[in-house]
Amino acid sequence: MNEFIMEKMKEACGVFGIIDNDGLDVALMTYYGLYSLQHRGQESAGIAVKNGETILCHKDMGLAHEVFNKVILNQLQGEIAIGHVRYSTTGASEIQNAQPMVLRYRNGNMSLAHNGNLVNASELRDELESQGAIFQSTNDTEVIANLISRYRVFNDSIVETLKKVMGDIRGSYAITMITPKRLVGMRDPLGIRPLCLGKLGNSYVLASESCALDAVGAKFQRDIAPGEIVLIDHDGNIESHHTVGEGCHKLCIFEHVYFARPDSIVDGVCAHNARVQAGRILAREYPVEADIVAGTPDGGVDAALGFSRESGIPYGHALIKNRYVGRTFIQPEQNQRDKGVSIKFNPIRSEIEGKRVVLVDDSIVRGTTTRQIVQMLMDGGAREVHMRISSPPYKYPCFFGIDTSTRKQLVASKKSIEDIRELIGADSLGYLSLEGLLQSVHGSKCGFCTACFDGDYPMDVPEEVEKNSCG
Repeated sequence: MNEFIMEKMKEACGVFGIIDNDGLDVALMTYYGLYSLQHRGQESAGIAVKNGETILCHKDMGLAHEVFNKVILNQLQGEIAIGHVRYSTTGASEIQNAQPMVLRYRNGNMSLAHNGNLVNASELRDELESQGAIFQSTNDTEVIANLISRYRVFNDSIVETLKKVMGDIRGSYAITMITPKRLVGMRDPLGIRPLCLGKLGNSYVLASESCALDAVGAKFQRDIAPGEIVLIDHDGNIESHHTVGEGCHKLCIFEHVYFARPDSIVDGVCAHNARVQAGRILAREYPVEADIVAGTPDGGVDAALGFSRESGIPYGHALIKNRYVGRTFIQPEQNQRDKGVSIKFNPIRSEIEGKRVVLVDDSIVRGTTTRQIVQMLMDGGAREVHMRISSPPYKYPCFFGIDTSTRKQLVASKKSIEDIRELIGADSLGYLSLEGLLQSVHGSKCGFCTACFDGDYPMDVPEEVEKNSCG
């Protein structure tokens, strides 16, 4: 596992669903939705479409535009569709783990796509295997699928079936499903992963983020509530069922720090606005005399803008990003990752030469990439480099869909801020306080999971989790 430790967290996956009441091309609409959610998953993509009694599915490794073309999309004709873009965890980047998954059982066909991670997936898998279940993948989505199939055989109500499943599984999940008659959405009782509802004419759309609704021309209706199950039919009827034992709302705070696209509205807050505000607060908490403020593309740009506006230091571009280079953590060998950083970023010498630079980023995980970027700015002529991070030190692993496996892989879990400053070679280093981060999302309709910063997990988690989640 250490061979593949990443510098940036992998995003949660993205899910999409649409039910047609207007003669829409649901596969094409889903493709557009996945394209807008591509930032949430870049390893595999898939679309499943209900056509009469049949569910057609195409999925493969790669980006949405690599997996689909006009010929494939034209073959996916139907009236309900769901889609998925995926980031796997280590060792699970395989075609059999791509989604959506298609289930065939006594009552008909069903398909589901899942964003999140179950903390009790291994326990449930062992129990199901002991009862004769056979698994073809290593992700926890297949655990959910097996539970649905098992309960559905003995229950005529899909709602009661899903309630039973939600009673068994623990962790984070936002799910879109195709049933024989309806499009279904589910969100975990804490609302850790986002899911929203939109309307397009007489048709309805479910998506991880509102930017996907915009991409297909759908109008945002509302967020799916924590613990809610929604079922939508071809008459435009929406059933809403709230599960028993809902807890307080604990959206993953990293949706606003980094994961969500800046133009998305997540549980009442625009991600761009939250990041700009975080940058403003960061400038107040860790002021510095400098000549230019810049953001690390793409995670630090919005916060850098806020830092500049609050401090009065001119905003500029210190780094250019090559958008055709994959993320540094995708490379399996350290020397390849190091080379990847220099290919991915390049300093703009005319902007930074002889200047004191404030560089803003959203987080530091291992510190190696940050160290290389600081050195890159120094080599580019910067007189000073002051690092500012628009979130608190990332100290604790996430068990709910972010691939940070153990504390020993997180530099802030074992080093002081001064130690990290020395490691990355910056002239100064300042992290946004947790209080400041929560202030930046003031006005949100929900509370937040901040366990990666303070170790306060919203539910019991095992010390070690076999991290085969979908995202």
